[in-house]
Amino acid sequence: MSSIGLSARKSAAVARLLPAGVAAALFVAGLPAPVAQADSHYPAGASRPLPQALHAHSTRRSSRTGTAAGVSRTSRGARASRAKRKAPARRRKPALHGNPLRAQRAFAAMQRFYYIAGSGLYSGEPFSYLWPFSQALAATVSMSNVPVLKGAYRQELHARLVGLRAYLDTNNSGAPEGTFTSTLAAYDGTVAPPVGPGGTKYYDDNDWVGIELVRIYKLTRNPAILGAAEGIMAFEMAGWQTDPQLACPGGIPFSNDLENTDRNTVTNAPAAELALQLYLATKKVEYLRFAEMAYAWVRRCLLQPSGLYADHIRRRGAIDPTVWSYNQGTMIGAGALLYRATGNTGYLYEARQTASAALAYFVPQRLGAENPFFPSVYFRNLLYLDAITHDPPGPRIAQAYADYAWQNLRLGSDLFVAGSPATAQLLVQAAIVQIHALLSSPAGSYF
Repeated sequence: MSSIGLSARKSAAVARLLPAGVAAALFVAGLPAPVAQADSHYPAGASRPLPQALHAHSTRRSSRTGTAAGVSRTSRGARASRAKRKAPARRRKPALHGNPLRAQRAFAAMQRFYYIAGSGLYSGEPFSYLWPFSQALAATVSMSNVPVLKGAYRQELHARLVGLRAYLDTNNSGAPEGTFTSTLAAYDGTVAPPVGPGGTKYYDDNDWVGIELVRIYKLTRNPAILGAAEGIMAFEMAGWQTDPQLACPGGIPFSNDLENTDRNTVTNAPAAELALQLYLATKKVEYLRFAEMAYAWVRRCLLQPSGLYADHIRRRGAIDPTVWSYNQGTMIGAGALLYRATGNTGYLYEARQTASAALAYFVPQRLGAENPFFPSVYFRNLLYLDAITHDPPGPRIAQAYADYAWQNLRLGSDLFVAGSPATAQLLVQAAIVQIHALLSSPAGSYF
């Protein structure tokens, strides 16, 4: 299923939504409530630059207290002069260059052109779908893990969590019972009521969000954020298909739409990755068991003789054989994470087999034909495997792609374009940010 096909499919689902008319969905797990953003760039309550405010405060204090008893102005000045000479020079921040600088510039353009200030959301119709939002979230988390940028994106992380709240739906947008297959709280494909129409929940979109929430938990150690990721995992696990009449029974479908019966690599492999992240964070064995089951299902039902994974299987067993880079990537990552969780070298062997087949198939021309979102997922997982096996191809290929994108897909504004005709879009921009940020970060921060 192409990026255009995915987008069209989600757009069609949105068109079928029922009218909004319910109260705002409540936020779960205690994540931050939205806060109003002031026009000033300075902290709340400050209307001037901090140095100017400090100078004014110092002047007022001097006028009230005068010179301290027993200390002349001259001696105090001399002492201040000596202290100034002895004070060590302030350490300058290292100048950015290479991938970190590119990532920073691409991120700044993403915020400048797509972010709706004060809302936590990105522009779309009128707001972006959850799919591109999830990738802007991933871009922000990846920037937060770049060592030379440590701490610089803390406020951006908070803003992404505020925006994520708008997609949370705890009552299926008020739709009648039976409209959707799941009644569990999760994130809608569009902004939920009362701000947006809400409606269908896509399991892959929720996977992407959950993976990033666990990464944020690793940065913040906020248990509420881990709890939100576990809430998504509950939605994923409840989506597992148990109907014995299905061809190749099992698997998670594409969405919770009642009419949807397709089960995809992209809904199951990332769910396995999320489950493994949660297992490593909580040691709850049910997450490991689910990950093993989902990974095994994809191998049994969608692995092709070529060693690559097909896109999805339909209810009666027809398989869409389309090969996308991100499907190979998520199965590489799931295998690598299973090896990390269990120590079973069989999983590592399978991940390396998939990587070998993918590297042979996805020559630069094929990667270039995909929306950059797909290679961004592929590269993250390939680089993660390479960090375990110390194989060199991943970083070299990802860097070559990043260099090509910087030189050929970038506009003067630092916006990136892709597709035919070439267009700028949030999904593309967020992917380019991620690729450069991942190349600037340790692989241990990827999951």
